[in-house]
Amino acid sequence: MRLNKWINQKLLESISNRLETREQHAIKTQQSIKLSVITQFFPPDYAATGQLIDELVKNLSQQGIDIEVFTSQPGYAFQSSLAPAVEHLDRVRIQRSRTAQLWRGRIRGKTINGVLYTLRAALYMLRAWRRSNVLLITTAPPFLPVIGYLIHLLFRLPYVCILYDLYPDIAIALGVISKSNWMTQCWQKLNQQIWLNAKGIVVLSPAMKQQVATKYPQIADKISVIQSWADPEWIMPIAKEENWFAWKHNLVKKFTVLYSGNMGRCHDMSTILAAAKQLQDEPIQFVCIGGGAKRDELITKVKALGLNNFLFLPYQDKQVLPYSLTACDLSLVSVDASSESLVVPSKMYSALASGRPIAVICSPNSYLRQLILEANCGGTFDNGDSQSLAQFIRLLCSDRQLAERMGKAGRQYLRSHFTPKIISQQYFDVLQQAILPDEVITMSQSHTQ
Repeated sequence: MRLNKWINQKLLESISNRLETREQHAIKTQQSIKLSVITQFFPPDYAATGQLIDELVKNLSQQGIDIEVFTSQPGYAFQSSLAPAVEHLDRVRIQRSRTAQLWRGRIRGKTINGVLYTLRAALYMLRAWRRSNVLLITTAPPFLPVIGYLIHLLFRLPYVCILYDLYPDIAIALGVISKSNWMTQCWQKLNQQIWLNAKGIVVLSPAMKQQVATKYPQIADKISVIQSWADPEWIMPIAKEENWFAWKHNLVKKFTVLYSGNMGRCHDMSTILAAAKQLQDEPIQFVCIGGGAKRDELITKVKALGLNNFLFLPYQDKQVLPYSLTACDLSLVSVDASSESLVVPSKMYSALASGRPIAVICSPNSYLRQLILEANCGGTFDNGDSQSLAQFIRLLCSDRQLAERMGKAGRQYLRSHFTPKIISQQYFDVLQQAILPDEVITMSQSHTQ
């Protein structure tokens, strides 16, 4: 009995010491994270990834992290062609490289421009790696994470990857490259090495985690699902009667269905078009704000069908977004069936913040269906089911109180789950874990088991 009591006491002391060591190290790392962020898009370049990274670094800097951002000169969405080469915002230092603008609207041009930026980013990190103790790399452009892998091999600098999109899977799904192509095989093998050596991998949905973990089960434990977000204090519900944007574009007295953002190859625009065709003789206005590979194609089809219920507008500057996103009665989100689990529509979260109901077009097994169901903020529709989408639009047009309840429910769900403060804390935890010594992580895992 005494022996067992002594053994139990020693075990408790050992566990207590391990936990104390871990807590002390956590406090130390919280004060000493020095982060480098590598991403091609950053304000005043307002691609969706640029907006998200901008808000993320601002919130992380408020938690005491010193941050360096290496990005490119503006080249996407807006007409701003030049920004300061070096900029300081509180604890954030931003350095911008030159940018290439070759065939901007084509896959070939985007690929070349992304390769040139990646090379510049690699040269930058070879000079600047000593200024940080952890590296955060996005998949914008998709081959950027290779820099983290190389810098880790050379200097043992830990890195975390944010997988906004899964490549080469998207390229395969869109028919850009075949699954058996030698380039595809090389890319997948390189991904495996990059992810095996990463200290953390962030994906934006449970479906993306399942996709990666199924292919590479050995890295499943280091994958964190951290969804995107929107700031409910910046995007707030505005009545259309009080919204200058709605007045400017004659939307106040029309039931307005809004698609805001990229109309790209991974988005289902055909279901939206088919629903609009069914509603062409009803007092319903479709508004498409943004750009992308399918925008011109959609405009051409609208003209060919003789539809007069569409309004196309370019991307809006950031300060306009709180007004453009609320100048509607229903927001649309769509994902092409071939791209399910490969991309995540960031527009979902700003739509939740706007206080408007949401109609989501996606595959039957999309995680978006569960989100909409839990939030009770709209409806979900199969790709190609334009009839059900049109009926849902008619329902909300005739029952404005239902639409208002859904919009309020969605905004409340966002405030509980997807605010910058909530999400940045999740990123902070991943970064803090990334700079923990391996022995501390091992002790933590053994204690958990």
